[in-house]
Amino acid sequence: MKSFKNISLVIAAALTGAMLVTPSASAAVSTALTVNGSAATGGTTSTVPVELPVPADNSIDAADALKIAVSGLDTGTVVSVVATGATIVPALATSAAPVTASSGSGSLSINTGTGTTAEFYVYTKTTAVGSVAVTAAGNTTVYYVKGTAGALNSITLTSVSTGAAGTVQTIKVAGYDVFGNAKSGATINTLVSNNGVATSTALTTDSATATLGTKTQDITLPASGTVTVTAYATVASAVTGLATPVGSAVAVITVRDLATELAVANAQIATLQSQLAAEKAAHDATKASATSAATAAATAKAVS
Repeated sequence: MKSFKNISLVIAAALTGAMLVTPSASAAVSTALTVNGSAATGGTTSTVPVELPVPADNSIDAADALKIAVSGLDTGTVVSVVATGATIVPALATSAAPVTASSGSGSLSINTGTGTTAEFYVYTKTTAVGSVAVTAAGNTTVYYVKGTAGALNSITLTSVSTGAAGTVQTIKVAGYDVFGNAKSGATINTLVSNNGVATSTALTTDSATATLGTKTQDITLPASGTVTVTAYATVASAVTGLATPVGSAVAVITVRDLATELAVANAQIATLQSQLAAEKAAHDATKASATSAATAAATAKAVS
């Protein structure tokens, strides 16, 4: 009886010891968000995302990437990361191992191995809000990032191709960074050449959401001829591997003389009406002749 009691005590002690040394899998886990070595601002809600410069130099460096470090993990823990509207890379660029704006992916799995920390980086090429879901120790936390547009890299010019004499036509210029994000506050110049007279105007692109990165200008067309509009701006230098800068655009508006066009159209209508009348008269004459011949033949047959 005593031996069974002793065995029971040993088992109880062993179980108690096991309970005492089992750590809490998530109690010590923590996550740090930093940009260029400093604590990131925001990131825990979509309305206040971490703002990052887009990698306009085609290199993912500390200044334009969010570092996410998850620490306090058990050895051998696997951390899973999934990004939407952003890109994940396991390391930043170095001279020996470049990391460009085409590097990375939308998901990453990190095994801590014998360590207790998982680190990775997130960058974005868009000014839309993106998210990063981090799953570690059974818990998933979502962080948010948003890019800020880079330097002006390209411009466009939108215009009608024709317009009536004396009418006011609206042209629109737009500016974009190297990744196609609308660029507000950019200076785009226009040169409007009208019958030998050129007028230059400096336009600043809008920051309002509805018209972000664009600006309009009204042009009064002359009585005749053409109007040439040239848009131009100082844009960023070319970067290997990224879109080629576009610093100018041209549009030509042909002036329409509606009075002359109407007169020509009326003359064409009159000619067609005259032709139709002549054809109708010829048709009626042929029909009358045929009827007369048929009547004469019928009469001759009746008499015979």
